[in-house]
Amino acid sequence: MVKLSTGAGNEDRSVVTQSEWIAARTELLRKEKEFTKLRDELNRQRHELPWERIEKEYFFDGPSGKQTLGDLFDGRSQLIIYHFMFGPEWKEGCPSCSFLADHIDGTLAHLNHHDVTLLVVSRAPLSKLAVFKKRMGWHFPWVSSFGSDFNFDYHVSATKEELGKGQMYYNYRVFKSRGEEQPGISVFYRDQKGTDIFHTYSSYARGGDLLIGTYNYLDLAPKGRNEINPEHIEWVRHHDQYDG
Repeated sequence: MVKLSTGAGNEDRSVVTQSEWIAARTELLRKEKEFTKLRDELNRQRHELPWERIEKEYFFDGPSGKQTLGDLFDGRSQLIIYHFMFGPEWKEGCPSCSFLADHIDGTLAHLNHHDVTLLVVSRAPLSKLAVFKKRMGWHFPWVSSFGSDFNFDYHVSATKEELGKGQMYYNYRVFKSRGEEQPGISVFYRDQKGTDIFHTYSSYARGGDLLIGTYNYLDLAPKGRNEINPEHIEWVRHHDQYDG
């Protein structure tokens, strides 16, 4: 057995015979199968969470005008909202949220035909969202919650009081605020009559990793994600700002 320096972190890799490699790979496969079963069980428990009835009315600015939360379902029973970090005074959207958003368009036809609407919500005015969306070449629906309590009620935007204290309730706890906007995902269900809407799930911080297909490829590559801090993806750029 020999050691090979990869240049990834401080670890060297062992180089072994084919039979030794297959033995190591088979052991990892056993753990991967355990993880798959655990993930299936976690998904089952997620789907068994109780629901919260939405009593408050929210309005959003969309390309066709004012829309309610019910309108955002677009005739379907399930709605997934990605809370994209784009504050009212910002010139452009968050690079990390843009990284995730690059993966959305290809899913829409499949989700829409499986009774799921997926769209993006930000606090920036619709005019800013439209300019940035065109620059990025995206086609997914994107609406503005500017002037609404929606972002604050789902704890992805800090209130003036929270900003003043330097603390924000986020990801189900109070922590030192890192700014006015944070990422998240919220999921809703509308009954067949279309009269009642329920909040079924929300996830924040690294919960969005599940929506980033690039990470799945990087996790297979020899150097992995090769990043310093998974809470702040320093290497990611808007896709039109990479060198070369």
